Amino acid sequence: MPEHRHSALEDIHALLIGSSFIAVGLTLLKAAGLVTGGVAGVALIISYLSDWPVGIIFFVLNLPFYVLAQRTLGWAFTFKTLATNLLLAGLAWGMPHWLKVGGIDPIFSAVFGGTIIGMGILALARHRSSVGGVGVLALYLQERRGISAGKVQMAADCVVVAAAFFTISFDKLLLSIASAVALSAVIIANHKPGRYAGY
Repeated sequence: MPEHRHSALEDIHALLIGSSFIAVGLTLLKAAGLVTGGVAGVALIISYLSDWPVGIIFFVLNLPFYVLAQRTLGWAFTFKTLATNLLLAGLAWGMPHWLKVGGIDPIFSAVFGGTIIGMGILALARHRSSVGGVGVLALYLQERRGISAGKVQMAADCVVVAAAFFTISFDKLLLSIASAVALSAVIIANHKPGRYAGY
């Protein structure tokens, strides 16, 4: 329905807000030594092992998914996703300078960090963008097959968080699982097929 389509300015605002939420969430998780699911979780794991910036790792890992996005969801979606990832890489690089977390309760980090990342992903999804990675596949399956994007995301997140077993302690692994569940719960509850017509 054309009357419900977002304007370019609304899209830009959503990309900025969504990327900012995700960057803050990743900063909170990293401050507590936790991970999350998807490509973001893989980027966090690699950053713990290498000390490379999370944002740069995240962008590089997503490169193959731009091809998938273009072939399955079109150029507009791919362009927005690429713009989102460039924004996120920059924000993730700058966030430690802007937001200095001296100490954080790991439970708060897990629940709030995961939730705010989920809200960022939701804002992006409702404006036909994503953070790439599994999110591209999840949106494709929801739009074309009616499979819940949140459930696809949660399944992938479980695999990624399980892989973190070799890099973080068991208690942090459990909190990371809680973070991934908090993230996916936002998508499951708020992004269902046919519910939102604001593309």
